[in-house]
Amino acid sequence: MTTAITKVNGEPVADQRFGPTALAEADAVRTRAKAEAEALRIEAQGKADAEKIKATEEAERQRITNERNRLKLEKDQAAHNTYIAEQKRRKEAADAAAEKARKAAKEVEAKEAALDAEQQRSENIWKWGARGIYAVGLIIAAPIQFLAFWDKERPFLVAAPALLEGLALVLAFGAAWAVAHRRDVMPYRIGIMIGACIAAGINLWHGIGDDSIGINAGIIGALASLGGPIVLMAYEHGIAQKADGIPSWREKRDAERKKKAEAEAREKAKAEKAAAEANAAEQKAKQQTQAEEEQKRKDADRREHHPDVWEVAEALRSARGSQYVTEQIWGDAWYRVTGSKVIGVRPEMEAESRAAQARMKTITELPILGDSSQVGSQKAPRAKKAPGEPDGRRFNGGTPPLRRAGDALPYCDAAKKQAALEQADTTSSDKTI
Repeated sequence: MTTAITKVNGEPVADQRFGPTALAEADAVRTRAKAEAEALRIEAQGKADAEKIKATEEAERQRITNERNRLKLEKDQAAHNTYIAEQKRRKEAADAAAEKARKAAKEVEAKEAALDAEQQRSENIWKWGARGIYAVGLIIAAPIQFLAFWDKERPFLVAAPALLEGLALVLAFGAAWAVAHRRDVMPYRIGIMIGACIAAGINLWHGIGDDSIGINAGIIGALASLGGPIVLMAYEHGIAQKADGIPSWREKRDAERKKKAEAEAREKAKAEKAAAEANAAEQKAKQQTQAEEEQKRKDADRREHHPDVWEVAEALRSARGSQYVTEQIWGDAWYRVTGSKVIGVRPEMEAESRAAQARMKTITELPILGDSSQVGSQKAPRAKKAPGEPDGRRFNGGTPPLRRAGDALPYCDAAKKQAALEQADTTSSDKTI
């Protein structure tokens, strides 16, 4: 009885002239082609998914970048708005300050102008008042002197009043010239008073001796002869003081008050400075005391716990002429004794520290043993197949899977080191045996 093969692995057989081996090989080729096509599909699907994920990540990254740029732009815009507002505020403040300064300057100028106008007005009143008094005195005194000097036999004496009164008037004009030209005015004032006294004496003498003139007219004439030149001289004296810059009584009083206030301020500042210096000296002394106590504590501690280094430090201190064992001297002494530039570290401490570091390095670089060890498993974990999916080897006639270069993962450095260590141990054991 002959059995005909109609299907292989679920596929119909077109031609039954081939034997079972050829059909199995053909089926293996088809299965491998199908697996390769599926692998290509899965690879393409993976690449597509990767591109999609990459595009999604790129879009997200771009969105984050755009969001950061937007926030940065908003921050810059807010900072710019703040800067513009600050500049505007400063400009407004500067304009307000300038306007205030202009108003204050205008007020000062207005006050100075009003003061100058008032001074000019009062000076004009004073000037013309003094001249008016002199004119009135001349009007009163001149007729009395004309009566006193009138003589029919000597009519030329009628010019004597003009000489006496004119003498004081001309000397007053001379005093005004001396003030204007910054010259000595005292001789003119003496001349004015001599002329005025002579004229007053003549008026008073004739008023007493001549009944036609009378004592009252003589006294009034004497006062008129003295009053006009005195008033005019007082005016010229004030003008001379102003021209020479001589301070008035009020100005002297204000200057004395200012000087006194400045002296009090200087005394106060001097007292404050003295108090500050005393406080600084006290603080310095306190700090010096604390430093000395701290130095004593350090010296005692170092002398007790590090006597060998202390002996060298004392020698260095004495040789360098230092009062105390400074940090520099102590560091040099520590280096001379222990050979370590780090204060507090001795050779035995350094040796223990380095041994501990070597042990820690050895432990941290040892390979991990177990399921996750790179030494115990150098192959990548096999991917799990979906339920019901053929494994690809069941009906392939016993042909093993095709292996290519690069399928196996390379050994890691830790595994290589461990293998070398094991090889060295094996070699040494063989030699020992």
